[in-house]
Amino acid sequence: MIAAISWIPKGVSRAEPVFAEPPSQEDIEEIISNRVGEEDENEEDDANKKNDEVAHALTVADAIGFELFSSGMGDLYYPSNELDPYIQNKNEDYDSEDLEDMIINPTDSVVVSARTEDDVNFLDVWILEDANTRDMNMYIHHDIIIPEFPLCTAWLDCPLKGGEKGNFLAVGSMGPSIEIWDLDVIDEVEPCVVLGGKEKRKKGKNGKKKSAKFKEDSHTDSVLGLAWNKKYSNTLASASADMRVKIWDVVAGKCTITMDHHSDKVQAVAWNHHAQHILLSGSFDHTVALKDVRTPSHSGYTWSVSADVESLAWDPHTEHSYVVSLEDGTVKSFDVRTAVSNASAEQNATFTLHAHDKSVTSVSYNISAPNLLATGSMDKTVKLWDLSNNQPSCVASKTPEAGAVFSISFSEDNPFLLAIGGSKGKLQLWDTLSDESISRRYEQYNRNQPQSGA
Repeated sequence: MIAAISWIPKGVSRAEPVFAEPPSQEDIEEIISNRVGEEDENEEDDANKKNDEVAHALTVADAIGFELFSSGMGDLYYPSNELDPYIQNKNEDYDSEDLEDMIINPTDSVVVSARTEDDVNFLDVWILEDANTRDMNMYIHHDIIIPEFPLCTAWLDCPLKGGEKGNFLAVGSMGPSIEIWDLDVIDEVEPCVVLGGKEKRKKGKNGKKKSAKFKEDSHTDSVLGLAWNKKYSNTLASASADMRVKIWDVVAGKCTITMDHHSDKVQAVAWNHHAQHILLSGSFDHTVALKDVRTPSHSGYTWSVSADVESLAWDPHTEHSYVVSLEDGTVKSFDVRTAVSNASAEQNATFTLHAHDKSVTSVSYNISAPNLLATGSMDKTVKLWDLSNNQPSCVASKTPEAGAVFSISFSEDNPFLLAIGGSKGKLQLWDTLSDESISRRYEQYNRNQPQSGA
């Protein structure tokens, strides 16, 4: 399945691949020890978790060419091909044609999907060549194996490794930590930054490992939502099943603000596009909350809704409006200027849209065309809505080969290209302008006109 999708802005990826330095034997053994050797206080859960971690350790070991359980020559480790007497053509890991295929051109579009298959978790980095033509070519450039089941992602360009900017993806998962991976590095086996999580377990006097403790200010349950702040590039917001919202300084690697204004799991967070100190959060407690993170102790403002919150999105074309999608298949729009503190009853929405027959898991505004909203649902459909005059009308509908839809996202570089991920685990793309009703209404907003002959 694909649980999350993030588009990468054109031109930010490194043109030529950077291959990770091979880990030393000690590093590999430490990675395996940390992931396999952890014990859980609950013995039954520990057995399941240990089996999962053994499988992941074996997958990582296979990816980097290190045999864990073998006999004979397979037990030997060589830190480089040059030192391995059993490899011929030591300097030909990749021939020139392979390297040419690995180059990312400035005109290429890049999208990352968080995928799980056979209990192994991946970040798939997809390349789209000629995205605005009929000759569009789409393929996986490289993938990154990650240890935990991914639930959400957020791209960020904060320069975590020096320089002016970077190309990183934050991943929230079933675990309590947030991992940040460098998308420009191939064959990496560890994230470059980990926010929160559990401390490494130390052995007690009896030789048994002590119960793991959470790092200071860590989430204590699954991370369900992430949002990067484009104005303050070192700032990341997270939502968790532990009922808390946290603000992180990713450069310092620490939590700066913890907010516990919800009474149930927090599913989604979203920064306002125009006033980027304003944060929305949506929860299973049937509320959406607005907070100014400059004064986090303020009670903020809340809107009551009819069901569990699934996703949130600010309208990029106005400072005051947002939509929230719900587990009952509805989408509601609210104007923040009508906000009240500690709402106890459901407020009047700008509109209420009965969009799908099942949970609306994801919504995405078109950054180019005003009033164009996409919705994706567990009912396996994706719909496009014209929200003009706060009177939504469905202008296109599609049942992609994605299964139950978990994540959708319009590209900013190719505004009418919609990425779709779901239970079938294969990334789908919908060129929405290929639909006559969309083309007729919105072609004027197409910033990327097809080239001649396309």
